[in-house]
Amino acid sequence: MLESAITYLQHADPFAIYAFLFLIAFLENIVPPIPGDVPVAFIGYLINFSRVSFWPSVFFSSAGSLCGFMLVYLLSRSLGLKLYAEGGTPTHNWLSRAVHRFFPPEDMEIIRHKFTTHGYLSVLVNRFLFGSRAVISVMAGLMHLRILPVFITAAISATVWNILLIYGGYLLGSNWRDIGSYVAMYSLPVTGIFLLLVVFSVWRFIAERKRKHD
Repeated sequence: MLESAITYLQHADPFAIYAFLFLIAFLENIVPPIPGDVPVAFIGYLINFSRVSFWPSVFFSSAGSLCGFMLVYLLSRSLGLKLYAEGGTPTHNWLSRAVHRFFPPEDMEIIRHKFTTHGYLSVLVNRFLFGSRAVISVMAGLMHLRILPVFITAAISATVWNILLIYGGYLLGSNWRDIGSYVAMYSLPVTGIFLLLVVFSVWRFIAERKRKHD
């Protein structure tokens, strides 16, 4: 399917290419198995010999990424507010009872405050995280992070990442498929540091809870 899209895009008009960029970047956030980075880099390659321009490509790919991220975040936030009502009694239904059995409201309140400390940072670097982008949008919603800061940090993350992808595809030219190795070069170190930060935060949370219960 991807090969067919690439063949079509090589002869498509710029509007169709920009629409494709928006759609593939949007769907990548909704259906994570859909590859988003490689097609975006391919558009960078097309800049070499077509009427496609750099900054419109960055805009449409970033807009698609942002819209997809925010949709998942808002749906997750809505669910999180229903399961754990802010400062009040949670909704009483089978789903909330099942969730509260494993994640009591009092613990979730503490976790939410802890996550807020690093939550916006995780959204800011989410595009650089290997295999964790969809998880970040869901967690940001469940933890009730505020909408405007999430929107701003997600927009910055998507824009910077797509600039790198499109410019990388432009520089690589016919070797644009090699973008995967460069993506890993950027993503793996950032992902490693982020996971260490998460593990350290979880360890501190468990240690503090143990001290309170002793």
